[in-house]
Amino acid sequence: MSRLIRALALLVILGLVGFWVLTRPATLPEDTFATLTGDATKGETVFWAAGCASCHAAPQAEGEERLVLAGGKAFASDFGTFHAPNISPSDEGIGGWSVADLGNAMMRGTSPSGSHYYPAFPYASYVHADPQDIADLHAFLQTLPPSDTPNVAHDVGFPFSVRRILGGWKLLFFKDDWVMTEAPGQLERGRYLVEGLGHCAECHTPRNALGGLDRTRWLAGAPSPDGRGTIPNITPGGLDWSALDIASYLKTGFTPDFDSAGGEMAEVVQNMANLSDADVEAIVAYLKAVPAVE
Repeated sequence: MSRLIRALALLVILGLVGFWVLTRPATLPEDTFATLTGDATKGETVFWAAGCASCHAAPQAEGEERLVLAGGKAFASDFGTFHAPNISPSDEGIGGWSVADLGNAMMRGTSPSGSHYYPAFPYASYVHADPQDIADLHAFLQTLPPSDTPNVAHDVGFPFSVRRILGGWKLLFFKDDWVMTEAPGQLERGRYLVEGLGHCAECHTPRNALGGLDRTRWLAGAPSPDGRGTIPNITPGGLDWSALDIASYLKTGFTPDFDSAGGEMAEVVQNMANLSDADVEAIVAYLKAVPAVE
């Protein structure tokens, strides 16, 4: 019996060690940003494409106040309520972050202190970001007004409060491959904006019980995380608007039926209005080419 107990104890220890190793927070190679110089002007385009203000501006902020990234916006989910942090260039925000810190946060979901971020922060999409875009975004963020607003702690219960288990979630669902594997010409830019910076799937794709995106129903619509209503299907199987209609909606917020965007989509429209016509057209081209889901 004592041998059996020792064997079981050894297996438990080996399992714990294996779990600890497999779930450790990952970071980018140290030389990822070594030769890159950030351009704040280009970084502004990245800022709007990535929707930074939509989550990190203070709730109800309008106009220039949307550039004060004080955080505080709450996001309800089945796993708890998450609060967007302050990412302004201040001590309370990310004023002391290097480009590598920002890159590891966005592309690996790992904080400067070496802990996992919750995937409410869409690093599962930002993993596709070009390191140069991260460097440019970092340069732009440093030009924005600082805010000393303290961060609000996430309201997440056990076991989800144990961040180490997020390493297991990443093993299952954190992928760096593209959904649209072939994207020639204009579609390459569209794929980058939709699957990557724009993180459209984070809202428009349904999730499984563990919160991973169901790639078999890519962009096919999903229940709203707050339990109120649904987010629409934007594949050709659910959105029959013309390319011109979609482009107009993204830039103005008006539908072909003269309705207007509301809720979180109104924020997206404010972001899209700052992108070039070429970028919006690339997004539309992607939405027209993505496989239809009825």
